[in-house]
Amino acid sequence: MSLVLDPAAQDLLFREARTANTFTDEPVTDEQVQAIYDLVKYGPTAFNQSPLRVTLVRSPEARERLVQLMAEGNRPKTAAAPLVAILSADNEFHEELPQLFPHFPEAKDAFFSERPVREGAAGLNAALQAAYFIVGVRAAGLAAGPMTGFDFEGVRKEFLDDDHTALMVVNIGRPGPDAWFPRSPRLEYDQVVTTV
Repeated sequence: MSLVLDPAAQDLLFREARTANTFTDEPVTDEQVQAIYDLVKYGPTAFNQSPLRVTLVRSPEARERLVQLMAEGNRPKTAAAPLVAILSADNEFHEELPQLFPHFPEAKDAFFSERPVREGAAGLNAALQAAYFIVGVRAAGLAAGPMTGFDFEGVRKEFLDDDHTALMVVNIGRPGPDAWFPRSPRLEYDQVVTTV
């Protein structure tokens, strides 16, 4: 095997990891979320733009508002998960570039002065960071249930603002009974990789 990561860690992060559909009632603490963020913030993005923003839905009132915006099949698990996070892209990420990309602070205006360009860059790089976030949840020994079945515009209006674009909602916690659907097939190496 040519991977240097311990096989148990490979299993935890990838082979045994699944999208959880049920959770125990064990809480997910702010300290756990901080530890997840402190790990995944090092994942690379273009120009180190780091546009991912995380909104933790903790209060019962906010949870109920979110549940009403979820697709019907996602409502029960979102209502029951110990923690729910809304992952979004900050379309004004460029304001942080002088701090995040200090060797070329002019990148803010040279590349990202136009909103449509920022929205494209923010969407791509925040989606990349969302994947890091899911792997970070797994690294914390928790399960993630990422979903895109929800009213995107409703979530933006209810929880975000015009400068943020909702990407996904992620249920987080310890997996409960019958948490997993059967493992779906994956494409093999030769179906994906082409050498030219």
